[in-house]
Amino acid sequence: MTQMAVFLLMVIVSAIASIVYLVLALVFHISFDGKKKEENKTEETAQEDGQREEDENAGEEKEPDEERIACIMRFVVMILCPVIGPLFFLCGHVLQRTVFRQEVDLADVVFSKERVRTNVRADEERERNMVPVEEALAVSDKSSLRTLMLNVIRGDVKRSLAAIALALDSEDSETAHYAASVLQDELNDFRYQVQKTFRDMENEEEKEKPSTKYEEKLIPYMNNVLVQKVFTPMEQRKFVMRMSDAGESLFRKNPQKMTSQFYEWICLRLLDIEAFEQMEVWCDRAAAQYPDELASFTCRLKLYFTSQQREKFFHVMEELKESEVIIDSETLELIRTFS
Repeated sequence: MTQMAVFLLMVIVSAIASIVYLVLALVFHISFDGKKKEENKTEETAQEDGQREEDENAGEEKEPDEERIACIMRFVVMILCPVIGPLFFLCGHVLQRTVFRQEVDLADVVFSKERVRTNVRADEERERNMVPVEEALAVSDKSSLRTLMLNVIRGDVKRSLAAIALALDSEDSETAHYAASVLQDELNDFRYQVQKTFRDMENEEEKEKPSTKYEEKLIPYMNNVLVQKVFTPMEQRKFVMRMSDAGESLFRKNPQKMTSQFYEWICLRLLDIEAFEQMEVWCDRAAAQYPDELASFTCRLKLYFTSQQREKFFHVMEELKESEVIIDSETLELIRTFS
């Protein structure tokens, strides 16, 4: 028998073995489907036991369609790789059944749908290295400075814009680049959100009963950014006036929605840009609507002190002394200073 004859014989035997494997595999999965249908019929009478059994076998059995595809792929490999292909899959199957087959210990496994909150341990090394950005900028080691800057960026960036802005003047160009990129993205997002919300407010005005949800959302959002004073003076003034416009819209639609906190935020932002006339209007409104709130007094005190209106300042202070409003330590120190 020549070598060519031996080779052809091996190819034929390998092809026959591959075909037999494919046929048996398909027949096996057809019977598997029938078995599965029978199990589905009895599932209604034993729902809990069936569910538990299905969960336990979920990791061991694949879907029939996936198994068919896997069998066809093995068949193709065995046809394209005579002898070697069938031997490879045969050896792998034998090893899986003998060497690597182990009984799974499910004693400690609980099949429950209850959610479990995992408590992750704090990163103590990172927490020890957390410092204010003002101090981080004084670090001479560029690698440490960049690491500290990245830790700040990973946090709540919107509340750290003022600190990040300080890094723009850093001697390390990489750190300044980090700060500039984050600051630019956040400020652009702020500009877009403000513009979009005002556009929604204008569309809401056309309705018969306009809602105040946009104003209630916009005022605290703008205050959280404007209080950090990261814009240029001109742009800061522009956005503060826009914030005042949002408050004006809310006050016109429903004055009861104007909380004491809203009044205080608008007044303090107007004080930052020295818009004393507009601030006085809001202070008077706050005093009329919330006469027993501390913020109604402190806003007027700050206004009259900054604008150097001496008589009004002391008049409001006397009103505060005679009222029953609970005074905080800062206001109490102010009263002691001017009493």
